[in-house]
Amino acid sequence: MTRQKSFETGKASLYLVATPIGNLEEMTPRAVETLKNADIIAAEDTRNTGKLLKHFGITTKMIAYHLFNEGESSDGIVKLLREGKNVALVSDAGYPLMSDPGQTVTVKAIEEGFPVITVNGPNAGISALVASGLPAEPFTFYGFPGSKKGDRIRVFTKLKEREETLVFYEAPHRIGKMLEDALSVFGDRKMCLARELTKLHEEYLRGTISEVLEAVGSLKGEMVVVIEGYHPKEEEVPAEDWRAEIRALIGQGESKSAAIRKTAEKYGMSKNELYRKYFTEEHE
Repeated sequence: MTRQKSFETGKASLYLVATPIGNLEEMTPRAVETLKNADIIAAEDTRNTGKLLKHFGITTKMIAYHLFNEGESSDGIVKLLREGKNVALVSDAGYPLMSDPGQTVTVKAIEEGFPVITVNGPNAGISALVASGLPAEPFTFYGFPGSKKGDRIRVFTKLKEREETLVFYEAPHRIGKMLEDALSVFGDRKMCLARELTKLHEEYLRGTISEVLEAVGSLKGEMVVVIEGYHPKEEEVPAEDWRAEIRALIGQGESKSAAIRKTAEKYGMSKNELYRKYFTEEHE
């Protein structure tokens, strides 16, 4: 076990700084100050981050940290921390590590005892989730489900019976194929597609997967796909199964009411409807 007292160690720190996902006004004062005061900014794309720094008058030195140099750069960042330099890690938008680079250096910094500190800010997945109209909790954030059909099908099949709301990222040139695969695995569930979040052309498409699929042909911008979790339908549970379960529970000493309640919970059925069915059959 390790215990981090973020601001009491006196050691150099790795700051994970969330940056705007579109609207620059969402950059927090704390994020601006952290980037100004850091010794080094490690950026996923120094050109994109350079525009952000210029907007806020930040002149801190930048180095590149992206997926293609993550191993080598992580060692370099840890070396900077050993030298007593504070490093701020940023991605192109939103939080580092969330479908963006940062995991490798974060683990290495923790292993060497350096504080890893989050500087909060916007996140596309959470923004889309809370405005989707689908249950915001519990939820599973998956990120990009894969660029190939086989990868997507495997991911969706693994998640098919998860009852929590599912959150994915997808690129515009793959969104149609992604939704086709989602429809084939999940069935026609409710969903929300959010794009261009916090920008002028922000848009939410809410409906079933098949309905949204019909509208995505010409859509642009990075997209968040929020899909309803699995909810077993009563007709999916054979009557002989729930009857047998109720009988077994009663045989174990449960009252009829308790047996029906527990059976309804087990199969995801409506308790009141199962009461009605059970007692209707009992009196026939």
